[in-house]
Amino acid sequence: MSVVGAQEIAELRRHHLAALAYEAEARGLRWRLAGPEESVLGVAHPVTRRQVMVVATPSGDGWSYLWTGGGIADVGNVTRVADRLVRILT
Repeated sequence: MSVVGAQEIAELRRHHLAALAYEAEARGLRWRLAGPEESVLGVAHPVTRRQVMVVATPSGDGWSYLWTGGGIADVGNVTRVADRLVRILT
């Protein structure tokens, strides 16, 4: 993988994580980007204080979200993923 390829992947990863962060915030969750090149999204419920870590990773011909506890979903389902995170953290 070239440096340009790695930079493009990092940008796409941040884009997908930012989209999920937006949806999570719209549902009352808190979030922050962490890790090298902001490669991990931490999401927390403000009342229960439960937390989950989410990554976005290339998979097959697209991208997937992976989160602690064995969760996996296509990034095209970002609203559904945010709804699932609310249920997990409540």
